[in-house]
Parts: sequence; structure tokens; C-alpha cells
Amino acid sequence: MPTIASGRSTPDRPDPRQLRDTAESFGSDAERYDRARPRYPDALVDRITTAAPGPAVLDVGCGTGIVARQFRAAGREVLGVEPDARMAAVARRAGTEVDEARFEAWDPAGRAFDAVVAGQTWHWIDPVAGAAKAAHALRPGGVLAVFWNVAQLPSEVTEATAVACRRVLPDSPFDFQAMAKPALDAYTPMFTTTEDGIRAAGGFDAPERWRCDWEWPYSRADWLDQLPTHGPLTRLPPDRLAEVLADVGAAIDALGGGFTARYATVAVIAVRTGTTAP
Repeated sequence: MPTIASGRSTPDRPDPRQLRDTAESFGSDAERYDRARPRYPDALVDRITTAAPGPAVLDVGCGTGIVARQFRAAGREVLGVEPDARMAAVARRAGTEVDEARFEAWDPAGRAFDAVVAGQTWHWIDPVAGAAKAAHALRPGGVLAVFWNVAQLPSEVTEATAVACRRVLPDSPFDFQAMAKPALDAYTPMFTTTEDGIRAAGGFDAPERWRCDWEWPYSRADWLDQLPTHGPLTRLPPDRLAEVLADVGAAIDALGGGFTARYATVAVIAVRTGTTAP
């Protein structure tokens, strides 16, 4: 999906308050978010649980508990940290314990974890402060794993989305033109920023980048259910959202009513150094 525009100053560089507003907007339809957002491949969960020295997992920006449920199904004990009460409520109803806080301000209160994970959230967190907080919460040998699902959609779908979004969101801080590029190209700066933040924070071995490729079929209805959960669209008035969905739906109809998305799940993984618990 669209990436944040870059540049020196406004309007090229978005106001941080705008980005914080977007980060906190996903709870506006938390049930849809939980229903429509993709899960993560089992290979990722296996990679992290195999590397972690024990069962205690901290899920940063846990949202509605999508990641937490996958780790709980693998036999792990999960605590979520989530700033949005609406998202946290959905996670709790599904059985995940949640502390409501922004991660940078969250207090571990003496608790220690074997893995700190973050699915589709680390780009909203200060990369150095977040890595330092993770190091403080992890036991020696514990694993920090930050990951994203990167979807490559048919060009007809991305083009229809970009054109519609530019029309209804002319002042958006999101870079809709980036949607025409290979999806991983748009995400690569986030991976690099994450790795640099881990190195700057200290307390970890050199970060490793890990990738798993997979595919998922979408019907027209499935994709139009997910599309409003993406950052640029979460706060659109219903009439303007309907415009975007109509244009994208028409593009999917022209493809026969559905398509297959190619996903790359990319994780940045680092192991906490040291010999004593935080």
C-alpha cells in the first residue's frame, strides 16, 4: 500500500501529528481490521519460536490480536501492548492480555520476555527508542522480530487505487505514486531504518533480514473489505471512500472478479546480547 512521502519540509514531509493521527485511526473499524487483514505465514512463527529461549512473547502494537493469536496457537504466552483502546478491546475479547500504552512509554514493570514481536507496526515507533525498550524487556538470548506483510497486487488494481486516492485525497501525506513501483522497493527504507535503529540502540547482535514468499486469493468483496483498513483510507468520509471502492471494484471486475496477491513477509530479527536479565 502507499508509503509515507519523504522530503525536507511541509508539504513534502508530512506533519508528524498527521502520521500519529493515521497510526491511531485503525481502531475506527476494529472489527473490520481484525476480519480483513492478512495473517502471517506459519514459517515466520516457527522461525521466531524456534529461536526464542522460552515461551513469553511481547506483541508490540498488537492491534486486534492477529499476531498474538498466532503465537498463542503455537503454545506461547503473549502480552500485547496497544495504544488504541478500541483495538485492545477486540484483542481482549479473543483472549489476549493487553497493556494500553504507546510502546516507547510502556513500563515492563519488572517483566521479562523471550521474544518481542511487532507485525505491521514498527514504522509507527521510534526505531531507536523502540529497540532500546525491546532490549530492556528481553531476557539475554531473547529475540526481537519486527515484520511486515508486503503485498504485490496486479498493476490494474494498484493503478486504480492510486488514481482514485489522488483524486479524493489531494493533500494526503501518503505517496500514492509509489504504488506503481515494486512493493518491496517501497518498504526497503523501513527495513533499513529498523536495522539502523537496532544497531544504534545497542544490546543486540547484528540484525538479520528474513523473508518468506506466499500467495493469497482475493475476491472482489474480500479486497474491498480490506482496503478501508489501510492508512490513507481509515478516516475518509463514507462518500469519498465509496468513490475509491467503486473505482477499485471496477478494476477487479475487469480482471474477472478476483485476483491473487503475491506476498513477501519480511522480518528484521536480532538476538539480545548479555548474560543478565534486564
